[in-house]
Amino acid sequence: MAEIHLIGRTASPGLAIGPVTMLTAAVARRTASDDPAQEAAALRAAIEGARAEIAEQIKTIQGEVADILEFQVAMLEDDALADPAYGVISEGITADHAWRLALDVEIAGYRAAEDEYFRARAADIVDIRDRVLAHLSGVDTVARITSGSIVAADDITPSAFLAADWSHGGAIALAAGSPSSHVAMLARARGAPMVVGLGPLSWNGQPPALALVDGDAGTVIFDPEPETRRLFEHRMAVANAAQAAVDAGRLDSARTADGQRIAVLLNIAAPEDLVGLDPAICDGIGLVRTEFLFEASQGLPDEDAQYAVYRRILDWAEGRPVTIRTLDAGGDKPIAGLTIDSERNPFLGLRGIRLSLARPDVFRVQLRALCRAAVHGALKVMLPMIAVPSELDRASALLDAEFTALRAEGIACARPPLGIMVEVPAAALRAEAFGAAFYSIGSNDLTQYTMAAARDIGAVADLNDTGNPAVLALISRTVEAGRKRGVEVSLCGDAAADTRLTTALIATGLTTLSVSPIAVARLKAAIAKVRS
Repeated sequence: MAEIHLIGRTASPGLAIGPVTMLTAAVARRTASDDPAQEAAALRAAIEGARAEIAEQIKTIQGEVADILEFQVAMLEDDALADPAYGVISEGITADHAWRLALDVEIAGYRAAEDEYFRARAADIVDIRDRVLAHLSGVDTVARITSGSIVAADDITPSAFLAADWSHGGAIALAAGSPSSHVAMLARARGAPMVVGLGPLSWNGQPPALALVDGDAGTVIFDPEPETRRLFEHRMAVANAAQAAVDAGRLDSARTADGQRIAVLLNIAAPEDLVGLDPAICDGIGLVRTEFLFEASQGLPDEDAQYAVYRRILDWAEGRPVTIRTLDAGGDKPIAGLTIDSERNPFLGLRGIRLSLARPDVFRVQLRALCRAAVHGALKVMLPMIAVPSELDRASALLDAEFTALRAEGIACARPPLGIMVEVPAAALRAEAFGAAFYSIGSNDLTQYTMAAARDIGAVADLNDTGNPAVLALISRTVEAGRKRGVEVSLCGDAAADTRLTTALIATGLTTLSVSPIAVARLKAAIAKVRS
């Protein structure tokens, strides 16, 4: 078979070579009843079985994977998803056929959406469809992927990805898919190269045996010629050697080529992100996302549960500073029973600090837990989505009240420093007007709101650039405000891990960057090449 070159879009970087595994849709068979009532009962049981199965998985994991599965739980708990299926069951259609019909309509709707974020969720609906069909038939329909293989398919579900072992290599090459999909997020976290948008994978009846995936360039070569393979394997060897050299420096302090010290902190989504990590790789934790505590299947967490998690993170840090962000719900992070489902524009609505101030009953519990945890380490608290000084003032008053109440109750506590996330241009432009103990720049939202362009909408994705002079000017302005006030300024958005921007970010005056654990070594290596 002749060598086939395909060009797509990068969803997860890296290089991989391996045998091709073709994913095909599994079709389960079941014996149906002639009684619509029995078929409806069977579907209800299958939906509940799938929901319970996912909920069990969530108990063993945290972070991004849990967030992805929580999305599926929320969909299965939404009666509107299954109502069309029950409607056709009452007309004599079998449960499995009715469910497939209803979900295929839903899937088609997601795939046709203008917003890439919603198009990217189509794979999750496919996953939900197949999970319920598996429970209806009693047969596992999750595709099995051989370790180290290159998965070639139209798309891949989170279940199929999570069922595979990615520790021994492998990659994903998709005809469709999206860099914004949940599987793309998982692939980046696992270090699995992934290319999407390759177009129809047509083999004329003879599927390829081997593939080369270049997740950096967004290309895939099926059935490469011997010389093509030799050159690619040489590239992989060079890349692996370079990565080994980078990894060797992960415990070193970060310094520019001319000796300027840059603090490198961690972003984490849950305590599990720290398992197996040596605290010496970082100068502290610059962002602890607390949304995982508030997921739908767990309900709103009480004070003791939050305190235990915050203390666990502080214990890991061994005295290094830990910055915990208060609940940043809303936008693309809905939480059942807390966020507003019907908001027309949730990214400009009741999210972040706005939601916390609107729900002081929930906010006060979190503030109490944070005050209690603060006696166990160098805890700092930051507020998301701050736009005007009065929001910080109101939150500060609530923190003072809960600290005072805890002391009156004789409970060990401390009043942690209270800072703000600078992710709204209004806050960047007037940073010196905020009485914050520190500033943490959230480059994702600051870029989105400055450029009026979302990362997950392909038509405008090129505008979503933190390197744009307008965004860098806002970062510089915030750094200058921090210098005048004598308080720390850090950056904790995705831009911190983009080594193409390292020189530009340090040029703004930033001396503290916060990234995911997997990016620490790469960032330190990039900093070492900068002349400030």
